[in-house]
Amino acid sequence: MRTATTQHHRLTRLAILAILAVTGAIAVSLAGCGHSSNENTGRPSTSASPTMAPPKPPPPPPPPMGHDEVEGLVRSVSGNRIELTQRDRTAAAVDFTPQTMVTELEPAKPTDVTRGSCVDVEPAAQSGPPGGLVTAQSVTISPSEGGKCPPLPPSPAGPAGSPPVNGIVDSVTGNTIAVNGVDPTGKPTHATVNVTDTTTYEKHAVTDAQAIQNGKCMAAQGTKDAGVLHAASIDLEPCPPMGRPHRHFHIPHLPHLWHH
Repeated sequence: MRTATTQHHRLTRLAILAILAVTGAIAVSLAGCGHSSNENTGRPSTSASPTMAPPKPPPPPPPPMGHDEVEGLVRSVSGNRIELTQRDRTAAAVDFTPQTMVTELEPAKPTDVTRGSCVDVEPAAQSGPPGGLVTAQSVTISPSEGGKCPPLPPSPAGPAGSPPVNGIVDSVTGNTIAVNGVDPTGKPTHATVNVTDTTTYEKHAVTDAQAIQNGKCMAAQGTKDAGVLHAASIDLEPCPPMGRPHRHFHIPHLPHLWHH
């Protein structure tokens, strides 16, 4: 009887130990899970956040415009060197770079005359007296620079003795263009220009060095060194027919528009 009782106690004790072992294992497992959860919660996320691309460097500054000018007929183009024949039949050399701004005169439309653009107006024969309404024979358009137009050299009077009108367009109303300018003394001027069905239009459009070709007339502005003009700006125009006078080139000053 005692042996049976002893054996019963042993079995009971083993059962209790087994239960305690299982309970302890469960507790350790739960503790491990809890630790893992806390560890994952507190750990910074390892997912890769999108990286911002570094800012692009600013474009190089435009080349200095300079005050030297050369005009003439393009005789040859080799690499970055242009050989010209000037009006006095002498030769001239012009260098250019990818930063040189190149413009070319091309046909335009009346709708190209907009507020803020620069215009050079040649009066027609029937234009009125200076200071009055000017009837336009031709209108040449170019972009403005910082809300201003580059000064133009003195030009000969129109067919009726009326001086040309140049400046920035203040408004366009129907067939009337209001132009604000500055005279050679620096005094502000205002002119009212009337356009008709016979008025012609052209504009200076930005292009690239591929447009520089033999037989075209051009004007270049920049800095002259050792007899070579290093051009910051080149303007191309059709050459006038033989025997006809050539008007003075209008070289737009657009330092923010150049081709790379």
